[in-house]
Amino acid sequence: MSEMARPVALITGARRGIGRTIGLALAEAGHDIAFTDLVEDEAAAEAQAAFAGAGARALFIRHDVAAIESHADLVATILREFGRLDLLVSNAGIGAPVRGDMLEITPESYDLVMGVNLRGAAFLSQEVSKAMLAGPRAGNPAIVFITSASTELVSIDRAQYCVSKIGLSMWAKALAVRLAPEGIPVFEVRPGVIRTDMTAKVAAKYDARIADGLIPAGRWGEGEDVARCVVGLTSGNFSYATGTVINADGGLMIPRL
Repeated sequence: MSEMARPVALITGARRGIGRTIGLALAEAGHDIAFTDLVEDEAAAEAQAAFAGAGARALFIRHDVAAIESHADLVATILREFGRLDLLVSNAGIGAPVRGDMLEITPESYDLVMGVNLRGAAFLSQEVSKAMLAGPRAGNPAIVFITSASTELVSIDRAQYCVSKIGLSMWAKALAVRLAPEGIPVFEVRPGVIRTDMTAKVAAKYDARIADGLIPAGRWGEGEDVARCVVGLTSGNFSYATGTVINADGGLMIPRL
């Protein structure tokens, strides 16, 4: 694949964790990578170097997905630098600032989580969709939302997080219907218990629960498990399956007796 022909992926929250692993997998699959995060630091530089090492032209843009007024500038920067935008992986998200009794959740905590996980993700996908419809399209355009098993599995100590993810799931379905006539599929990937910085603080709890049979696969999920799903969905082989939800969870969400 020539450099000019490489599709361009925008991945939010890709300086580390699941997003970085997705970026590396997409770079290896032939994408150039524009990626964002709140912080520009050594981890961001390392991610950019990793993507470049996998053959991608890689660009880091410091960006807050909750700042919806900045979305147009973000997309314009990518179009100016790459000349195209083929794929959005909406990955950026935050957990509950404090875990605890849902009856004690404050409006500020609720609004913070919703502003990033739902409002920010939704309006960025709106901006990207408009750019995709207006700009040059080739290859396999797509939008992928990274949500969570918490779309269906209730955690009463972080209820605002669960609400943000099920809200984003419905947005993904609606966007899939809107973009289907335009030939742009929309997918949702729901990670289960994945080993990340976000889950590190509760690792002992999940180690015990996994040992007790919580996950049929019998292990933690890794970022690569999610990344492989994203690469498969964006290959073009599943374009007629728009609106599809993929559970990257080792069987966690399968109802069992």
